[in-house]
Amino acid sequence: MNFSSITIKDIAAALNLSVSTVSKALRDSYEISEGTKKLVNDYAAQHNYRPNPTAQSLKQGRSQSIGIVVSTIDNQFFSQVINGIESVAYEAGFNVIITQTHESYSLEVNSVKHLAHHSVDGLLISLSTETQDVEHLKELHRQGLPIVFFDRVSDEIETHKVIADNFNGGYNATLHLLNAGYKRIAHITGPLNISIAKERFEGYAKALKQAGVPVDKSLIKYCAHGGRDVAEIENALNELLALQDKPDAIFTTSDRITTLTLSLLHQLKLNIPRQIALVGYTNTTLAGVLNPSLSAVSQPGFEMGQKATQKLLELILAKMPVDKFETLVLPTQLTTRDSTAPKNAWPKV
Repeated sequence: MNFSSITIKDIAAALNLSVSTVSKALRDSYEISEGTKKLVNDYAAQHNYRPNPTAQSLKQGRSQSIGIVVSTIDNQFFSQVINGIESVAYEAGFNVIITQTHESYSLEVNSVKHLAHHSVDGLLISLSTETQDVEHLKELHRQGLPIVFFDRVSDEIETHKVIADNFNGGYNATLHLLNAGYKRIAHITGPLNISIAKERFEGYAKALKQAGVPVDKSLIKYCAHGGRDVAEIENALNELLALQDKPDAIFTTSDRITTLTLSLLHQLKLNIPRQIALVGYTNTTLAGVLNPSLSAVSQPGFEMGQKATQKLLELILAKMPVDKFETLVLPTQLTTRDSTAPKNAWPKV
């Protein structure tokens, strides 16, 4: 059985009215009597009439929809961002279409093409870890599609961007480890072609240099797939633990890398933090109940989604071309827990 709804023409034929009269009645026009309005609206409600969104969008010049491109929706951070996006978009009368790249450049290109084909009014995007060429976005931007970047951004397109304070997130996490007595601090991160990895590394490096600790390249591991490949994280960790002068702490820079590193350390039966401390990026609400409880940098995902959508709607609804753009930087928050307990506070054994 196929679900179908009636059209304005069907209502007009059934009630022996003109299409114009039915259309005006449904729009509550002053030109139509209250009796006719009631007749039309009652019939429409009883027979499953729904306005045609395509026809409405043609009249308005908009589809009333926003495209969203993220790596994965099972990431707690991106789930929070999407919730923030929806809270603003729905309030403004816009629907959202969500696509996932799974950190794949080709999937990102296909997702963007799919959204453009569906005539979205604007695009919110966080780049995949594989993305280095943004020509697929430049072309749409040249054609006039409003685009706003969030989290992972590109400097090659002049538009609004909403990011977290990645530099200070990396700086504060590393400084905390240094103040807790850790000196050999390893760094497991994504590829430096993505903005967040580059900025968090710069914060890590600055904290070390300020403390007089040299940046040791052997302690830095770049994961091209940003944690999507478990073997990649496992290899990085094994290489660090095989060093003659092993790290006494690890700073990880994404939710997936952090949780995988914690899991692998447990599998290796290493005591955290006595044998190795761990601080990472994660927005999971479970960080406090993990074993041990996890020190972590969190980002304001919900707020990031809200602000990115507000900036996109400004572009969509602008009556004149926009030539001034902002990069909004939202603060991160470091919460310290047992996984980075200060060395002088370890219980005696």
